[in-house]
Amino acid sequence: MDRAALGGIYPIVYAFFSERGGLDQRLMRRQVRACLAGGAHGIACLGLATEVGKLSPAERREVLALVAEEVAGAVPLAVTVFGATVEAQLAFIDAAAAAGAAWVILQPPEIPNLDEPALLHFFGQVADAAPLPVAIQNAPQYLGVGLSPERLVELAGRHPNVRLLKGEGSAVEIEQVISATAGRLAVFNGRGGLELTDNLRAGCAGLIPAPDCFDYQVRIVEAFRAGRIEEAEALYRRILPAITFVMQSIPALLCYGKRLTALRLGLHLGEVHDRAPALLPTAFGLEVTERLAAELGRYPEF
Repeated sequence: MDRAALGGIYPIVYAFFSERGGLDQRLMRRQVRACLAGGAHGIACLGLATEVGKLSPAERREVLALVAEEVAGAVPLAVTVFGATVEAQLAFIDAAAAAGAAWVILQPPEIPNLDEPALLHFFGQVADAAPLPVAIQNAPQYLGVGLSPERLVELAGRHPNVRLLKGEGSAVEIEQVISATAGRLAVFNGRGGLELTDNLRAGCAGLIPAPDCFDYQVRIVEAFRAGRIEEAEALYRRILPAITFVMQSIPALLCYGKRLTALRLGLHLGEVHDRAPALLPTAFGLEVTERLAAELGRYPEF
């Protein structure tokens, strides 16, 4: 894995649903095409933004297939792996590898009373048998379980195929993890891109936000890398109101972030449908979403 070429912005696609409740492939393909046209450094799928926990096993494979088909090797594809057993996760990793994924992101299994030693053992078993480089999704505030920096160091030291980390924390917390792991892991943060420039200062390889503001975030990363720090900061200030609005919670992200993305895709709000359980938008929330979408403008043409 070429770590120098690995980083940047990997928008993680939303799950768009049809009025009848199934996946809306047309809107999902439109979303991926917009991300590619807008210069995304990579594409991710099947994480929290994709509402992976609401998808059936067949739907997860449907999302994998359509995203991989649209990406077609143009940029690296990172696929989140959801499964309660080592065997289930490895089976999905095999499917991701066959579809052309570059790396996978392991979510903790939904096992009651899972502690750190058991989670480390689980991740190690999967990583050792996986045919692709492995990242760990470490988001205890969202997933209910995670690993300390010390355990992450132990995991990476014992299982060399664990090469990346997908975090969900403040720039200060992420910097502590990067320092503790001493370059063993390429670290990506999430949280919609909050503190983007400080995440880069902390040593993040990149970020995995939802697509809401991804085109601006691509420009921020490229300006920062080129030493145009004032330009990067100005672009970050421009998108901060939108990030703050949608990142109040995961339900808020799925409700308003998805609608913000839809508007920037040129869709109308009536084309966005929720799968229960879901936070339903308020009239005022939709007003804010429409104003923010107008301020950000449409995505680049695709």
